[in-house]
Amino acid sequence: MPQQQRKIPLAAALFSLSAASQSAVADITKEVEDALNFYHYGKNGAVKFDLNYRYENANQEEVTNPLLRGSPLPAARQPRTANANTVRLRLGLLSPVFYGLQGYAEYQGLYAMQSDYNSTRNGKTGFSVIADPYENEVDQLWISYAGIPDTLIKGGRQRIKLDDDRFIGNVGWRQLEQTYDSVLITHNNQQLFGLTVNVGYIGNVKTFTATTENINAPLLNVNYKVGDYGNLIGYGYWLGYTEQENFAKSNQSYGLRFNGATPKFYDHYNLVYTAEWSIQKDYINSPQDYTVNRYNLMGGLSAYNFTVQGAMEQLDGLGQNQTFQTPLGTNHAFQGWADLFLVTPKDGIRDVFGTAFVKLDNDSLVLSGVYHNFYDDTGNIHYGKEWDFMATKKFGKHYSLLAKYAYYDADQYGTNTQKIWVQGNINF
Repeated sequence: MPQQQRKIPLAAALFSLSAASQSAVADITKEVEDALNFYHYGKNGAVKFDLNYRYENANQEEVTNPLLRGSPLPAARQPRTANANTVRLRLGLLSPVFYGLQGYAEYQGLYAMQSDYNSTRNGKTGFSVIADPYENEVDQLWISYAGIPDTLIKGGRQRIKLDDDRFIGNVGWRQLEQTYDSVLITHNNQQLFGLTVNVGYIGNVKTFTATTENINAPLLNVNYKVGDYGNLIGYGYWLGYTEQENFAKSNQSYGLRFNGATPKFYDHYNLVYTAEWSIQKDYINSPQDYTVNRYNLMGGLSAYNFTVQGAMEQLDGLGQNQTFQTPLGTNHAFQGWADLFLVTPKDGIRDVFGTAFVKLDNDSLVLSGVYHNFYDDTGNIHYGKEWDFMATKKFGKHYSLLAKYAYYDADQYGTNTQKIWVQGNINF
């Protein structure tokens, strides 16, 4: 009995200490928020701050030599296990709105505390690739005008993310994101038509490896809201690369996409779905004439905080430089996190996969797992299979932790590959 009496005050003290600590953190966070936001005639401006620490490990087994019919490279030439401890800082200044005009400037820089990896820029080709080069650069520099009703015009270096980022994205998983020297006009009239139209032109691509690629790329994306059931999207992207080393990435793509979810039934259930078809052809400076298709199908069920999905994505291939490619997409998010298929193989790819994820602790903790089975576009060649797992935990609006794992088990394409990530982020 005396022991119990001692435990109760101790537990109460620990609880009080925890509550006080959380309150102190909340007070500091509020002070930082207030310090980073400012007002000018009632219109917001802000200082933007994003600090991201990441540890990444990449390990490959029996990398093959394509010149020797897939025979493994000698042991002395096998890439060594890569380890990267990197910190990325983004710091931006958003101006207040003045007569419909607003500007934004953002710096991003990456510092490698441990650089035992091939960043694609550091010359360490004896290690596996982790595409996060040491660099300091202007990430965004744009001015926008919102003086026309329901319309935003933005010009300069900017982040562009359309739909699920499959065709046009910022490659947000890498430490240095991809941005565009471009003009983008967005017309959004949800009240009258439920319609959003994006029309734009990209002149240069600032890649996630801190290089610049010249391109002439008009784009069109039209999104129509279909009641409470989803969005019907039509798009056209014309990617005309102007430098010879990039000619093979030139293409023109057109497509239709419908995705969404049903309203909830029985209070806790709803169906989720995607159906998409795209066609791609050669375009300015393409080395080959070709026409290929892409199919993207997904169906799933959400119940309470749990969601399961089954899906298939196929990108067709007719040979070298005649495959369905998405060179401006956030390709890490598709066809496995081990990144074996960032570029479509010459025989195309069919990815049959299942996803499960659950949200816990008031949606602040998300656990997810994905299983992939990869084939060529005919289903006759089995490339391999992959398991992916991830856990993310948010602490309020500004702090998060992430742990992520990918393992690709090779059959007739690539090599066994394991990747591990641990990450922490502060974002205001």
